Amino acid sequence: MSDSLQDWLARLQRQHPTAIELGLERVRAVAERMQLAKPAPCVITVGGTNGKGSTVAFIEAIARAAGLRVGAYTSPHLLRYNERVRIDGVDAGDADLVAAFEAVEAARGDISLTYFETGTLAALWLFARAPLDLAVLEVGLGGRLDAVNIVDPDVAVITTVDLDHMDWLGEDREDIGVEKAGIARAWKPLVLGDDEPPSSVLRRAYAIGASALRMGCDFFIDRDGDGWQWREPGFTLDLPMPDLAAPVQLRNAAVAITALRASPLEIPDDAWAKGIASARVPGRLQRLECAGVEYRLDVGHNPQAAQALAEWLEDQPKQGQVHAVYAALADKDVEGVTKALAPLIDHWHLAGLDVEGRAQDVDALAARLDLPGATRHADVAAALRHVQSVAAQGDRVLVFGSFHTVEAALHALHSAGCREEGGSAPV
Repeated sequence: MSDSLQDWLARLQRQHPTAIELGLERVRAVAERMQLAKPAPCVITVGGTNGKGSTVAFIEAIARAAGLRVGAYTSPHLLRYNERVRIDGVDAGDADLVAAFEAVEAARGDISLTYFETGTLAALWLFARAPLDLAVLEVGLGGRLDAVNIVDPDVAVITTVDLDHMDWLGEDREDIGVEKAGIARAWKPLVLGDDEPPSSVLRRAYAIGASALRMGCDFFIDRDGDGWQWREPGFTLDLPMPDLAAPVQLRNAAVAITALRASPLEIPDDAWAKGIASARVPGRLQRLECAGVEYRLDVGHNPQAAQALAEWLEDQPKQGQVHAVYAALADKDVEGVTKALAPLIDHWHLAGLDVEGRAQDVDALAARLDLPGATRHADVAAALRHVQSVAAQGDRVLVFGSFHTVEAALHALHSAGCREEGGSAPV
């Protein structure tokens, strides 16, 4: 009898000496044994520091509104591993994932793979059997040496380039840009969501003949009353505001539109607006309500993401107090994150995270921050119990800092009977 999905995931966590090992030789060798080449007639690869998940969601929603069969591979997940692999809008089932892991295991022989590498091959194996019109692949870390990069995309996307994962990718935007630009392909479109991308990205595009399409240069956003316009020279789309309504989501939506416009896919006129209006992403300013208190849960974990959260907060009408529940991994720039939001937060509630290899207890977190009066709690659930005891009707609670923070918060708030509503997202 086959092992369960949870058995497989536990095994994958143990089977490689390190959680991360960048490089394509091992994963490419196994892909060749599995005869995994291109998982769909059209492939869009999405990399970048922030905005990847939202951009994938917009591409997926627009393409599905066009009647196309779409596979989407994203990471990490919030509540269930199944979220990482979607086919035609439906998360992969346990049995399908187990079958895919068994196929990878049978092919790898004595080649050791990381958890992410095995998951990437499993997703490609499932996509190849779907069949699909479009596969949208989100880069896990960096780009050049990420397992997703074994696939040659028809369109590559770099949403933003900012400082994150610096131990792996480099100390500044130029170094990080080199890694991100590794997903670009010769003579293929490269969509750039930054107004001012690092020169290293532009040099890479020029060197290989990739057609760089830049925000603010080749495509534009115009706000128009209750809607907005996506515009390129000679062509304009009139669009509704996305449900993912934070200011930066217009940028993510614009990047998604540009990627699809640059692809060989045919998108009917009415699919653009339908897709923009229907895109959803859990954990991006996801909204829940308890006893008249609004909770917003966001996976933002670096200064750029925190600035997007701050812009969203500034746009909101101020009624009650704003509480922040913050828990972060040990390798994150917690000072930069809290600095971006501090002027907008009335009460800080810090919490520890127990994540193997990257844990940070609440005292270690507090010692890195200058937040007088912040309360301290062993974990996110304890912090939320405290907030529920002190928050008044009309208050807003922002819970953020990592996927692990949001996962813990969802479990705690659902257990407390909080009501979930449609969310909006900055990143």
